[in-house]
Amino acid sequence: MANRRGRRATRGPRWDLPYTGFVSFLRSPTCTALDRLDADIAVLGAPSDEGSPWKPGARFAPRKIRELSLQFAGRGTVDGQRGYYDIADDRRYLDHERISRRLVDCGDADIIYTNVQRTFENITRDVRKILASGALPVVIGGDHAITYPVVRAYRERVHVVHFDAHMDYRPFVHGVQWANGNPIRNVARLATVGSIVQVGIRSLRTRQADVQDSRARGNDIVTVPDYRRRGAGRVLERLPHGEPVYVSIDIDVLDLPLVPGCASAEVNGLSYEELREALVAIARHAEVVGFDLVEVNPMLDVASENTSLVAAQLIMEFLGRVVEHPGYRGRRRPLTRGTRRR
Repeated sequence: MANRRGRRATRGPRWDLPYTGFVSFLRSPTCTALDRLDADIAVLGAPSDEGSPWKPGARFAPRKIRELSLQFAGRGTVDGQRGYYDIADDRRYLDHERISRRLVDCGDADIIYTNVQRTFENITRDVRKILASGALPVVIGGDHAITYPVVRAYRERVHVVHFDAHMDYRPFVHGVQWANGNPIRNVARLATVGSIVQVGIRSLRTRQADVQDSRARGNDIVTVPDYRRRGAGRVLERLPHGEPVYVSIDIDVLDLPLVPGCASAEVNGLSYEELREALVAIARHAEVVGFDLVEVNPMLDVASENTSLVAAQLIMEFLGRVVEHPGYRGRRRPLTRGTRRR
């Protein structure tokens, strides 16, 4: 059909600009019926911040991080679903997962406000369904309290790497057990959790008793000066080679100016490159069987939404390395360009 000026209309791929279309992580296909999930990677939101004793707002992070991830989704490509090119490595990442539509956004766990335990049960149930399908869970919080119900979903033994400015090892006082100061103490009590490595701890609000309790359990604590002296290899020392690892990333492990949209940001944190270096080292050392990113607070962020953008890039770059591990590659489905999902 010709248009008014006589030029023939042509059909081609959409540009898919970041401010158009529906919002899912990296503009991935969606599947909210987890019993029928067919994917290699499943993104799940956990928009709960009822464990925050300071400024609320992390509940809005899953939606905002998805929105900012569209900056990296690609536009105008023939198939509309491609990975990304890393100029420093001179190679591409996530092409298989995105071209064959193996990365799926599963929406959010159901949040029951004022009932944290029910919310946690819903998160655990959803992550267990993702694991039962054979997919890798990528969970976007929410405050750091959500890490416990996620790790609780694993029935097989995992080791945990915890990136944070804070210990999150608070004792259960005044009946407070499910707040964002407690998750690693809760995780440490799980029978399925092996070694725990806590990286980036530096807050002047750190309690000496919490450090002692963590070390008494056998956990390894890597401070920022320690990391800078010894590099990413320092993080790997207590992780058995080849055994599965779960990674929890509190965005406040990064230096305060990098994360204005974080209520718990602290000075003297890791640079983006230092955190990226550590995550790449972990992904090479062991099979990462899941990870979360927490404590982004869009209500506090600057107008350009830098914190959510950093979070989206961090998730994407870490995923790009996680899927290169032989353990993951041995489980993924063959590339099939004809795959369709609604």
